[in-house]
Amino acid sequence: MKSLIKAVALVVVLAAPVASFAQSEQPLTRAEVRAQLVQIEQAGYNPATATDSTYPADIQAAEARVAAQHDATGYGSSANGSSQTGTPMPAAPAGQ
Repeated sequence: MKSLIKAVALVVVLAAPVASFAQSEQPLTRAEVRAQLVQIEQAGYNPATATDSTYPADIQAAEARVAAQHDATGYGSSANGSSQTGTPMPAAPAGQ
């Protein structure tokens, strides 16, 4: 039970910066926090076996796997995007 409380608190702390960027969004519900925790655990993170020396790397690796799954399935936002408009600029004449 103690590790579950730590894990939920960890997910809430990690999700706080995401929620702060989108001011129009509602705070996460308990069900959403729980779903995020389940996703991270399914990606290989086990809060019961985490130690202080491996904690940051372990959870970041699990979060990267979850993000990769979302990108592969088309779920979530795109990581990178670009667009260009207008006409290309002509090349400068030789010798200038």
